[in-house]
Amino acid sequence: MKSYTAKTATPDAIVDELLNGGGAVKISGLFSTDQIAEARAIIMEHSESDSEKATHFQGAAEESGKINLQRRVWNLLAKGDVFSDMAAHPVLMDILRKFLGTEFIMGSIAANRILPGGPGQEPHVDYPYWDYHKPETHPIGFNGSFPMNAQVSVILDPFTVESGATGYMPGSQKELRYPTAEDKFFDTCEQMIGEPGDVALFYGVTWHCAMPNNADHDRNAVLIQYLPKWVKPMEDMPAALPQSFMDAASPDIRQLLGLNYPYPEVLDAAKAGNTEGRK
Repeated sequence: MKSYTAKTATPDAIVDELLNGGGAVKISGLFSTDQIAEARAIIMEHSESDSEKATHFQGAAEESGKINLQRRVWNLLAKGDVFSDMAAHPVLMDILRKFLGTEFIMGSIAANRILPGGPGQEPHVDYPYWDYHKPETHPIGFNGSFPMNAQVSVILDPFTVESGATGYMPGSQKELRYPTAEDKFFDTCEQMIGEPGDVALFYGVTWHCAMPNNADHDRNAVLIQYLPKWVKPMEDMPAALPQSFMDAASPDIRQLLGLNYPYPEVLDAAKAGNTEGRK
């Protein structure tokens, strides 16, 4: 996985690597030690209980009774300003404007905490492609030549081989396909190794999954999903946020929440007049 810093992570270089290279990059130097510590403390506080939350690609863990060793924390924007800072970091925003269009939105921001002994995931592709194991439910000719997803993992604990750093198959984003057993993902995958504060940015059609945590410490990350403005978000964030948050939101956060894009709209009640076209 190619590595960049906040200064060297130019949009053109990153976008080329996401589309035509390995499909994933690492960027260091975006977040301070204090930001990482604050985000981790909030996530730990909200995930101390093993009460079940919605998750995905954890079917084997559920069957084996170990799903409680992987814990999700949803609706992070409501749980601390640090998560807004992470979601709208200027370096990430510049890259994503190039990759997903200038009016891109955020589909979800959540935490994934994998406790020691936690099993890994099924190799997969991410929303809105994540059910592509049923390709007949998607349009004919659907392909990955233009992106409808970018994923950011803000690393909060050491991502090592032992702790189950995210496994991925370099180059797999070049053909939109759900991985199968015949692909022998675990025999040839690489891992997104990183230190707290590093960011793994990847195109969500790159085959990937969390790997088993065999370390003696938790493996925490903030997971942020970005989408083109017209893709239906996975998480209904505006509905989960208080009005006070919406009123105080920065222009970038308002864009990420999809508040600048009017559709779907009740057009029978919309303001009269021509609303679209060059003129």
